[in-house]
Amino acid sequence: MSPAPKSTLRFAEKRELILDGAARLFNRRGIKAGTLAEVAQSVNLATNSLTYYYRKKEDLVCACLERSIAALAQVIATAALHTGLAQRVCALFGGFAVLMADVAERRSAELIFFSDMRALPQPQAAPVFDAYVEMFRQLRRLLRQGSAVPGVEGRRALNARTHLVLSQLLWLRAWLTRYEPSDYPRVAAALSDILLHGLAAPGQVWDITNLASSVPPAVADPGGMDALRDAYLRTATRLINDHGVGGASVERIAATLALTKGSFYHHHDTKHELIDDCFERSFALIRSLQLQALAGPGNGWQRLLAATVPLVQAQVQAQGQGQGPDAPAESASPPGPLLRLTAWTELPGAQRWQKFSSMNRLGERYAAMIASGMIDGSVRLVDPAVAAQLVCGMVNALAEIEHWVPGDGEQALALLFARPLLLGLLAPPG
Repeated sequence: MSPAPKSTLRFAEKRELILDGAARLFNRRGIKAGTLAEVAQSVNLATNSLTYYYRKKEDLVCACLERSIAALAQVIATAALHTGLAQRVCALFGGFAVLMADVAERRSAELIFFSDMRALPQPQAAPVFDAYVEMFRQLRRLLRQGSAVPGVEGRRALNARTHLVLSQLLWLRAWLTRYEPSDYPRVAAALSDILLHGLAAPGQVWDITNLASSVPPAVADPGGMDALRDAYLRTATRLINDHGVGGASVERIAATLALTKGSFYHHHDTKHELIDDCFERSFALIRSLQLQALAGPGNGWQRLLAATVPLVQAQVQAQGQGQGPDAPAESASPPGPLLRLTAWTELPGAQRWQKFSSMNRLGERYAAMIASGMIDGSVRLVDPAVAAQLVCGMVNALAEIEHWVPGDGEQALALLFARPLLLGLLAPPG
């Protein structure tokens, strides 16, 4: 076979350079805020020269997403060569950690986050979503074939587990940079062990019968949140989860509530202020449940259940609730939904760091609960910092659970989704 022409090689090399620069820019600035001119400047090209490779920004974003999906699909394919669920999960996270270390040390190109993928317009969105769904199916096959766990062959159970595992892979990118790249494999090993074997010490049981009434009522902000403003936040949260930050326009939020744009600007000066308030509403719910669990009876394991499982209930209860300002009083302000935490990638730098720091503090509280359980013997010996991030990853994944596992109610979803994380993928289903 004759070598490729030099012009073809130069084109491919320049295209890879553009994709790397674009992914870094969009990860730093957000897909909506980043521009073609900024991408061109980052790779020392004129904007007109860049449009020779990608005519529109949407085309460039899609190319970045497709490359990231392909890289993750390759990690999944390599892990699928192993035999048995435990070996495959360890190979999956170990391979992803190696890839992330290569990216961190510039041996591999940057990979774009998937956080605002749902905001892509057509026709560009179609092939990206097709590739993402195929990657999901590929991971589902990995978790099904060779599984040592009976009773998880059903589509709903497998979809829930696949969404959980994929979400943990994607969430890992948000916190792995706390560690040195040389430590990434060690972190991945600790993560895989927890994901496979859970957090409960021998003798602890999955008892959530008394948690149904523990979801706090609607969470108001310290300044006093009126019903209309809360309706805006719930509607915006739902739209951001479903369509991305770019898809949750002021016009769309107002139209969903059958209100005018003017009423929006009465409560929020900017779109970023709205997103900030949506985050604070979700953080307030997580914080309230954590404090309630810490003040309650029981050992560390029982408190961990009390701080996490009701979040599933809150998310499910929020689906299909009345949204308008004239909704019945008893349903006008449900505690959920929770905002997808990775929506912070679309916030300006200072605000993004504030939200990231807030979630880190809440994660430290999960770590303290886990450490307390290790002391009293109800939680097995694990790395509490890694375990806390797995819990945070589950919370983040709740925002999209309805897309993959249409609900049968909060009890069923808790069994399908929260239980495999807290008791482990290898635990027989309840």
